[in-house]
Amino acid sequence: MCISISQVSRFRTNLFLGSSCCERVHGWFKNNSTPKLLNIRSSSVNGKSRWVRRNVSTTTQGGRSNTKSSVLGGAVPVTRIVDAESTAKIQQQQPFGNLQQRLAENKDLSSLLTVIVSDLETTGLHRVKERIIEIAAQDLAGGENSTFQSLINPGVPILNASIHGIRNDMVCRPEVPRMEEMIPIFLRYVQSRQKPGGYVMIVAHNGKTFDFQFLINEFNRCSYEIPPNWLFFDSLPLARESMKSVDATVKPKASLSALGDYYNLVRDGDAHRALSDVLLLSQVFQRLTIDLKLSLSDLVLRSYTTSDLIAAMAKNKKA
Repeated sequence: MCISISQVSRFRTNLFLGSSCCERVHGWFKNNSTPKLLNIRSSSVNGKSRWVRRNVSTTTQGGRSNTKSSVLGGAVPVTRIVDAESTAKIQQQQPFGNLQQRLAENKDLSSLLTVIVSDLETTGLHRVKERIIEIAAQDLAGGENSTFQSLINPGVPILNASIHGIRNDMVCRPEVPRMEEMIPIFLRYVQSRQKPGGYVMIVAHNGKTFDFQFLINEFNRCSYEIPPNWLFFDSLPLARESMKSVDATVKPKASLSALGDYYNLVRDGDAHRALSDVLLLSQVFQRLTIDLKLSLSDLVLRSYTTSDLIAAMAKNKKA
């Protein structure tokens, strides 16, 4: 089978961000602030990825409240165009040294740290042999262009479409980038969300043993360095801790879908599609931090650097 570069799929996000979910952890929202609901679509023209905000009206349901919000007015013109060919490879920076401890002690942490929830879909479970076929991310701070999603041409046949619904014909189109083309686009997206001189925390559910390993291996395969100001946070241990506190007599159900049901959250899209999982995890993650009374400093201290993850991967390989 011949796999060619495929078409970047459109994405739509109904993003609900309110002070009740984020205020404790991030300090980015004022009391009684108005919830924001965004609809963002992507398209690809001549190899350039776009993010466009459009109108939407929907209902978001949560464990504590039901809030109906809408964005009115005309369509917003394209505000950012990312061209992979014009993006230079990020240069290696000096190591930070004990980054988590130093960053957690910063009194102005909320003005330095960007928290981005992410998810990947892959051709299989093997972290080295299999390939990423979809990536999505969402900056919890919200705002325009806060959400990113794209299919990726893995260069190999997709044999597990029954899990995520991503078929070979969906990635066998000329507009969809391969991983070596997607990495600079994704780096540019993260840079666009990063605060000046700040740091980025990438959050994923079961990220330590799955998403982050795929990401590290794909960056390495494509000869890219993961920026040293990135931290990685696995939300699965938080979920297990929170669910265990609810009922310590049974094994906690900490899957993303189970957490969505527990918090009475409505999923936007199908399970095991990257953007749908990101939108759900964005809400679940914020509720977990509130339930466990975790500050942003607490999250930083529980995060991993790239070196931490590489060391864990090497240890597991030897075991």
